Amino acid sequence: MTVDKMPDYLRIHWQDMRSQLLLGTYQPQPVKRVAIPKPGGGTRNLGVPTVLDRFIQQAILQVLQKRWDPTFSEHSYGFRPGRSAHQAIRAAQKHIAQGHRIVVDMDLEKFFDRVNHDLLMERVARRITDKRMLKLLRSFLNAGVMENGLVGPTDEGTPQGGPLSPLLSNIMLDDLDRELERRGHRFARYADDCNIYVKSRRAGERVMESIGRYLSAKLKLTINKGKSAVARPSERKFLGFSFTIGKTPKRRIAPQALLRYKERVRETTRSAKGMDIKRTIEKLAPYLIGWRGYFGHCETPTVLERLDQWTRRRLRSVMWRQWKQGHRRFAELTKRGVSRNVAAQTAGSAHGPWRLSNSPALAIALPNAYFAAMGLPPLTAQRPA
Repeated sequence: MTVDKMPDYLRIHWQDMRSQLLLGTYQPQPVKRVAIPKPGGGTRNLGVPTVLDRFIQQAILQVLQKRWDPTFSEHSYGFRPGRSAHQAIRAAQKHIAQGHRIVVDMDLEKFFDRVNHDLLMERVARRITDKRMLKLLRSFLNAGVMENGLVGPTDEGTPQGGPLSPLLSNIMLDDLDRELERRGHRFARYADDCNIYVKSRRAGERVMESIGRYLSAKLKLTINKGKSAVARPSERKFLGFSFTIGKTPKRRIAPQALLRYKERVRETTRSAKGMDIKRTIEKLAPYLIGWRGYFGHCETPTVLERLDQWTRRRLRSVMWRQWKQGHRRFAELTKRGVSRNVAAQTAGSAHGPWRLSNSPALAIALPNAYFAAMGLPPLTAQRPA
């Protein structure tokens, strides 16, 4: 069932569904397994509930989150109203500036897939006494998963894809937050991404070891040793950002995020063969605007300026390829204000499109203002203070 068909369905069936919910007999349908690519490679498995189950989960969420969110740790930033990844990054930056210059960067091994249902429901039961609601939440956890037309059981995990999953994950990891607070640690957690800041590498190794034991014993969770490390913050990334070395650390974009940006732009422009440049920029613009909205919070603006230059150079290279033949290239260059002599030299050059995209001729023919007029959003504009 699609979302637009749900209102008509509810007009007919809502009273029956309501009775099932009140009696505690409502049975959710299996979630649909959907694999999406992860930014760092590999895939992430989502479990997407049916439209009706999402509707009911959302109704539950709107009541429970209002009650439970105020009880969570101030150091938890993920999936919470009024909180954001940028706040988590600034908190981490503050810890580093105060002298805690070693980070214990912990990545939990397949957290959303491996949450223990009994431990989770035990923590939920501390907050809910209505047995019907407890039964309903347990039934969502145990609804099963459909993959390639076959339904399999789900005896662990809170599948990402449903409205309740983020709240349930925060309930589970609130125990970790409280343990870190009890030990007096400086930390910032966003979902299952937790960074603890200490003053020495030796202290960091001890914390990594002891917290690993705590997670295993109390929450039946494990640290992904391949993705976790004790290191200087400049050597690690946290929510797409890293930090400069120095007395006053600055937020900078992590190298992996820069590589992903360039790959996305390459992918979009590669598929633009024969496409009008304005249409190519229209396809690219939403990504650039979203990327700027998130990574514009960096404090190293020269990186954004270089990315702007690189993006325009990529588009010049695309246009040069589209002009193809020497006579067409010569005509386009002269039409756009390049002298006949320079145009002839450039059009007849044996250098490839990328090399020529940085040439004086293309800078004259396709200036920055040309791309701005085409609607290319600059990464350096409208950056937050």
